[in-house]
Amino acid sequence: MTTTTLAVLVPLLPFLGAAAGLLLGRTAPGFVRPLAVLPTLASLLLAFLVAVRQGGGDAIDSATELTPTGSVPIELALHIDGFAALVALLVGFVATCVQVYSTGYLRDDPRYPSYAALVSLFTSAMFLVVYSGDLIVLLVGWEVMGICSYFLVGHYWETPEARAASLKAFLVTKLGDVPFLIGLFALATDAGSFRITRVLDAVASGGLDHPTVIALLLLAGVAGKSAQFPLHTWLPDAMAGPTPVSALIHAATMVAAGVYFVARLLPVFQASTAAMIVLAVMAAVTMAGSALAALAQDDIKRVLAYSTIGQLGYMTGALAVGDRGAAVFHLLSHGAFKALLFLAAGVIIHAAGTNSLAAMSRMSRLRDRVPDAYWTTTVALLALAAIPPFSGFFSKESVLGAAEHVATGHTEHAPGGAGWIVLLAGLLTALLTAAYATRLWLLAFRGRGTEAPDHGRQPLTMTVVLWVLAIPSLAFGGFVFRLLPDWFGGGSLAPTLTTSVLGTGLALVGGLVTYGAWQRTTALAARTPMGAVAAHPEADAALVEAEAIASHRPAYGDVAYAPDPADPGRLLLGPLHRPAATGFHLDAVYAALFVRPVQAGASLVRFLDREVVDTYVRGAAALPRLLGAAVRRAQTGNVQTYVSALLAGTVVLAVAVLLVATGA
Repeated sequence: MTTTTLAVLVPLLPFLGAAAGLLLGRTAPGFVRPLAVLPTLASLLLAFLVAVRQGGGDAIDSATELTPTGSVPIELALHIDGFAALVALLVGFVATCVQVYSTGYLRDDPRYPSYAALVSLFTSAMFLVVYSGDLIVLLVGWEVMGICSYFLVGHYWETPEARAASLKAFLVTKLGDVPFLIGLFALATDAGSFRITRVLDAVASGGLDHPTVIALLLLAGVAGKSAQFPLHTWLPDAMAGPTPVSALIHAATMVAAGVYFVARLLPVFQASTAAMIVLAVMAAVTMAGSALAALAQDDIKRVLAYSTIGQLGYMTGALAVGDRGAAVFHLLSHGAFKALLFLAAGVIIHAAGTNSLAAMSRMSRLRDRVPDAYWTTTVALLALAAIPPFSGFFSKESVLGAAEHVATGHTEHAPGGAGWIVLLAGLLTALLTAAYATRLWLLAFRGRGTEAPDHGRQPLTMTVVLWVLAIPSLAFGGFVFRLLPDWFGGGSLAPTLTTSVLGTGLALVGGLVTYGAWQRTTALAARTPMGAVAAHPEADAALVEAEAIASHRPAYGDVAYAPDPADPGRLLLGPLHRPAATGFHLDAVYAALFVRPVQAGASLVRFLDREVVDTYVRGAAALPRLLGAAVRRAQTGNVQTYVSALLAGTVVLAVAVLLVATGA
């Protein structure tokens, strides 16, 4: 079987599994779980074979024209280079883990068949994005992922939070997709083709007439899909969906699609210095802002959501300094340890007997209750904080090293200003990342909240997946930069001394300072009886706002709980805590700038429609109605009346004729 045939089967098998799952979900429920797991597992194995055959060498290209368009052709094309082969492996690996994990996590969910089918369809769409060599075919997968995300985030549609989150995710990403679509057509017009290889050839020969406009239009779609400032606000709210969905869509795959797209078309963006500076600023603001917001969140999944936004900022930062190898390296590393963090959080939530509770300030003594989640979360948090020798250290240092090379003028792949912006923001984010990772670990596993009832040991399918994901979180980084440099374009991914020392030192400082703040708040809280908070949290505006966000999670099952007052986040952030807890009020800003004007405009249109247009319509109907009523009154049915009217009319006509004749 040829490599092209294998590559076609990779997205096709999950698609067929999704279709079969939807058809057989009600009539043959026993087939639902095998149809969810086996096609995805088969796609993973086929993606591995494709990667072995590709071998990090020359790209595999194949194309056939779908239909004559009369202008720019649209082709069903494959373009599989080392980046595509490795990203496809990540997608298949995480999707398989999520499908296996979900068989236990959603074992009692009546809507599991539709959920599993949508996850398979999403996986198929992401494979299509990864392997596609044509921008229109890529766009199909891009949009299918968006609609699958809408349905999966709204899986618990009974809750208003899930309904609002799914709608928000759809609308915000579509806000970016509109200019993205325009940018694709503008790019194809300049290049004369939608084929990625031909677009890159056109860029190399200087064939783009409007590189800055095209790059900025495309960046709008990337910002929406990859949750980058200013279109990142949908991702934290999307945590209202099932936790496995967060692990698949919002940690390892869909949000990485934008980064992967820029990596594929990086020369298009490098053709515009302004676009690279914009990309660098976007990455810097995203990194630092999301890390501050993560340090103030109480919901464990919202901490991880803001963490995802920040790590995606590292990837876009690597692209802003022209190093797509570092960007994809961090994409792969992050996909493994962030999926592990989300799934471990799911075990913690599942242990409490609910699919949504995640308030860290309410957790108590979970280390002994969920030992698998404890140890694997520790591994993943160390990788997130970029502590050597965990995978996150190597991939994050490759980003910082690339930024340092550009900042110090050792490469001309990007403007030097972009290098300094990314480097400084990346170092600050390294400090903050270690701080919120340490805070999460302390509050989740050493907290003093009210202990939840024990719901027993978690299903084996959930705990096994955690340990499977822990392996790449621990060992992937060192394996990649030593053995697979050719898969990333041949550039060095080894850590550099300066950024390694600075990054690791700042991470250690962030962790130690957070631990010291936790010890101080714990000592103060020890003077207060358990379950009471000296500062009266009901009067604390930040806590009130956090509770408003998580108002549908009032208890562990049916048991009320008391918060843990020993939260180092408040002490570390000080006056920044309240704005950081609400995402720096960006939702309020968007509501004032966009939502309320649109609602006001809609109200005006409704008023004009009802009071003006409808008035004219009613007036136009009123006159015929009045005339009809008058005529109806004349139709009495009395013959004598009709004869009298006829005679009267005759007399009137005769008199009129006589008057006319006399006047003549």
